[in-house]
Amino acid sequence: MYTSIARWIIVPWAVLFAAWAIAAMTSKPTVQRQGSGARLLQVASLVVAYWLILGSPFWLNGTVMLDNLLPAISAVAVFGLILTIAGMLFCAWARITLGRNWSGTVTIKQDHKLISTGPYRLVRHPIYTGLIVAALGTAIVFLRAECFLGVVLMTLSFWYKMSIEEQFMLQQFGEEYARYRSRVRALIPFVL
Repeated sequence: MYTSIARWIIVPWAVLFAAWAIAAMTSKPTVQRQGSGARLLQVASLVVAYWLILGSPFWLNGTVMLDNLLPAISAVAVFGLILTIAGMLFCAWARITLGRNWSGTVTIKQDHKLISTGPYRLVRHPIYTGLIVAALGTAIVFLRAECFLGVVLMTLSFWYKMSIEEQFMLQQFGEEYARYRSRVRALIPFVL
Protein backbone atom coordinates (compact mmCIF):
# COMPACT_ATOMS: atom_id res chain seq x y z
CA MET A 1 0.00 0.00 0.00
CA TYR A 2 2.82 2.42 0.87
CA THR A 3 4.46 2.09 -2.54
CA SER A 4 1.18 2.73 -4.37
CA ILE A 5 0.55 5.89 -2.32
CA ALA A 6 4.11 7.07 -2.92
CA ARG A 7 3.78 6.32 -6.63
CA TRP A 8 0.46 8.17 -7.01
CA ILE A 9 1.09 11.17 -4.73
CA ILE A 10 2.20 13.12 -7.79
CA VAL A 11 -1.37 13.01 -9.21
CA PRO A 12 -2.98 15.51 -6.82
CA TRP A 13 0.00 17.83 -7.34
CA ALA A 14 -0.37 17.60 -11.13
CA VAL A 15 -4.10 18.35 -10.87
CA LEU A 16 -3.41 21.34 -8.62
CA PHE A 17 -0.74 22.76 -10.93
CA ALA A 18 -2.96 22.26 -14.02
CA ALA A 19 -5.93 23.94 -12.33
CA TRP A 20 -3.65 26.80 -11.26
CA ALA A 21 -2.37 27.31 -14.81
CA ILE A 22 -5.89 27.36 -16.24
CA ALA A 23 -7.21 29.70 -13.53
CA ALA A 24 -4.28 32.08 -14.04
CA MET A 25 -5.74 33.03 -17.42
CA THR A 26 -8.73 34.68 -15.69
CA SER A 27 -6.79 37.05 -13.39
CA LYS A 28 -7.33 40.80 -13.54
CA PRO A 29 -4.75 42.95 -15.32
CA THR A 30 -1.70 43.84 -13.24
CA VAL A 31 -0.93 47.46 -12.32
CA GLN A 32 2.10 46.86 -10.06
CA ARG A 33 4.50 43.88 -9.84
CA GLN A 34 7.37 42.89 -7.56
CA GLY A 35 10.91 43.41 -8.86
CA SER A 36 12.38 40.80 -11.17
CA GLY A 37 15.30 40.02 -8.85
CA ALA A 38 12.99 39.24 -5.94
CA ARG A 39 10.77 37.17 -8.21
CA LEU A 40 13.71 35.19 -9.62
CA LEU A 41 14.98 34.35 -6.11
CA GLN A 42 11.53 33.28 -4.98
CA VAL A 43 10.81 31.15 -8.07
CA ALA A 44 14.24 29.51 -8.04
CA SER A 45 13.90 28.53 -4.39
CA LEU A 46 10.41 27.12 -5.02
CA VAL A 47 11.63 25.08 -8.01
CA VAL A 48 14.37 23.55 -5.85
CA ALA A 49 11.88 22.95 -3.01
CA TYR A 50 9.37 21.21 -5.29
CA TRP A 51 12.16 19.11 -6.81
CA LEU A 52 13.34 18.03 -3.35
CA ILE A 53 9.77 17.17 -2.31
CA LEU A 54 8.38 15.66 -5.51
CA GLY A 55 11.24 14.93 -7.86
CA SER A 56 14.11 13.62 -5.83
CA PRO A 57 12.38 10.46 -4.57
CA PHE A 58 11.67 9.45 -8.18
CA TRP A 59 14.81 10.63 -9.97
CA LEU A 60 17.31 9.53 -7.39
CA ASN A 61 15.67 6.09 -7.15
CA GLY A 62 17.91 3.92 -5.00
CA THR A 63 20.77 6.41 -4.82
CA VAL A 64 19.24 9.03 -2.55
CA MET A 65 21.05 11.82 -0.76
CA LEU A 66 19.98 10.42 2.59
CA ASP A 67 18.37 7.11 3.49
CA ASN A 68 14.68 6.97 4.34
CA LEU A 69 14.10 8.39 7.79
CA LEU A 70 11.91 5.50 8.90
CA PRO A 71 10.88 2.18 7.46
CA ALA A 72 7.84 2.55 5.20
CA ILE A 73 4.68 2.29 7.30
CA SER A 74 1.35 2.22 5.53
CA ALA A 75 -0.52 4.16 8.24
CA VAL A 76 2.07 6.93 8.06
CA ALA A 77 1.71 7.06 4.26
CA VAL A 78 -2.09 7.26 4.54
CA PHE A 79 -1.76 10.09 7.08
CA GLY A 80 0.61 11.90 4.70
CA LEU A 81 -1.81 11.48 1.80
CA ILE A 82 -4.70 12.84 3.91
CA LEU A 83 -2.56 15.81 4.96
CA THR A 84 -1.56 16.43 1.32
CA ILE A 85 -5.16 16.44 0.12
CA ALA A 86 -6.36 18.57 3.07
CA GLY A 87 -3.66 21.16 2.33
CA MET A 88 -4.60 21.22 -1.35
CA LEU A 89 -8.30 21.62 -0.57
CA PHE A 90 -7.54 24.53 1.77
CA CYS A 91 -5.32 26.02 -0.91
CA ALA A 92 -8.04 25.60 -3.58
CA TRP A 93 -10.65 27.16 -1.29
CA ALA A 94 -8.35 30.17 -0.86
CA ARG A 95 -7.71 30.46 -4.59
CA ILE A 96 -11.44 30.33 -5.38
CA THR A 97 -12.16 32.92 -2.67
CA LEU A 98 -9.44 35.21 -4.02
CA GLY A 99 -10.94 35.00 -7.50
CA ARG A 100 -9.53 37.27 -10.18
CA ASN A 101 -7.28 39.08 -7.66
CA TRP A 102 -4.93 36.08 -7.68
CA SER A 103 -1.48 36.12 -9.25
CA GLY A 104 1.50 33.80 -9.05
CA THR A 105 3.70 36.84 -8.51
CA VAL A 106 3.36 39.61 -5.96
CA THR A 107 1.15 42.13 -7.74
CA ILE A 108 -1.51 44.74 -7.34
CA LYS A 109 -4.35 44.08 -9.76
CA GLN A 110 -6.65 46.53 -11.45
CA ASP A 111 -9.56 47.18 -9.03
CA HIS A 112 -7.76 45.04 -6.44
CA LYS A 113 -9.97 44.11 -3.49
CA LEU A 114 -8.87 43.18 0.01
CA ILE A 115 -10.29 39.71 0.62
CA SER A 116 -10.97 38.81 4.27
CA THR A 117 -13.64 36.13 3.89
CA GLY A 118 -13.46 32.35 3.61
CA PRO A 119 -10.02 31.04 4.58
CA TYR A 120 -8.77 34.65 4.69
CA ARG A 121 -10.69 34.97 7.98
CA LEU A 122 -8.34 32.32 9.42
CA VAL A 123 -4.96 33.34 7.94
CA ARG A 124 -3.73 36.16 5.69
CA HIS A 125 -1.91 33.79 3.32
CA PRO A 126 -4.03 30.61 3.14
CA ILE A 127 -2.64 29.53 -0.24
CA TYR A 128 0.83 29.32 1.29
CA THR A 129 -0.56 27.57 4.36
CA GLY A 130 -2.29 24.99 2.16
CA LEU A 131 0.77 24.41 -0.01
CA ILE A 132 3.05 24.01 3.01
CA VAL A 133 0.63 21.52 4.62
CA ALA A 134 0.37 19.61 1.33
CA ALA A 135 4.15 19.56 0.95
CA LEU A 136 4.55 18.35 4.53
CA GLY A 137 2.02 15.58 3.84
CA THR A 138 3.94 14.55 0.74
CA ALA A 139 7.20 14.53 2.68
CA ILE A 140 5.51 12.26 5.25
CA VAL A 141 4.48 9.88 2.47
CA PHE A 142 8.06 9.59 1.19
CA LEU A 143 9.76 9.86 4.62
CA ARG A 144 12.94 11.14 3.02
CA ALA A 145 15.14 13.78 4.59
CA GLU A 146 15.49 15.73 1.34
CA CYS A 147 11.68 16.01 1.12
CA PHE A 148 11.57 17.62 4.57
CA LEU A 149 14.42 19.90 3.51
CA GLY A 150 12.23 20.90 0.55
CA VAL A 151 9.36 21.77 2.93
CA VAL A 152 11.70 24.02 4.93
CA LEU A 153 12.95 25.70 1.73
CA MET A 154 9.37 26.17 0.51
CA THR A 155 8.36 27.73 3.83
CA LEU A 156 11.32 30.14 3.70
CA SER A 157 10.47 31.04 0.09
CA PHE A 158 6.86 31.80 1.02
CA TRP A 159 8.00 33.77 4.07
CA TYR A 160 10.16 35.94 1.79
CA LYS A 161 7.29 36.38 -0.68
CA MET A 162 4.89 37.20 2.16
CA SER A 163 7.13 40.02 3.36
CA ILE A 164 6.92 41.62 -0.09
CA GLU A 165 3.15 41.04 -0.31
CA GLU A 166 2.61 42.62 3.08
CA GLN A 167 4.35 45.79 1.88
CA PHE A 168 2.22 45.88 -1.28
CA MET A 169 -1.01 45.37 0.71
CA LEU A 170 -0.12 48.09 3.20
CA GLN A 171 0.70 50.44 0.33
CA GLN A 172 -2.57 49.64 -1.47
CA PHE A 173 -5.01 49.36 1.46
CA GLY A 174 -3.28 51.32 4.25
CA GLU A 175 -5.07 51.31 7.58
CA GLU A 176 -7.66 48.77 6.41
CA TYR A 177 -4.89 46.20 5.83
CA ALA A 178 -3.11 47.19 9.05
CA ARG A 179 -6.31 46.42 11.02
CA TYR A 180 -6.76 43.12 9.14
CA ARG A 181 -3.12 42.20 9.81
CA SER A 182 -3.50 42.97 13.53
CA ARG A 183 -6.42 40.55 13.95
CA VAL A 184 -5.54 37.71 11.50
CA ARG A 185 -2.30 35.68 11.69
CA ALA A 186 -0.13 35.14 8.61
CA LEU A 187 0.08 31.33 8.24
CA ILE A 188 -1.21 29.44 11.28
CA PRO A 189 -4.51 30.52 12.86
CA PHE A 190 -4.04 32.14 16.29
CA VAL A 191 -0.29 31.28 16.29
CA LEU A 192 1.89 32.67 13.48
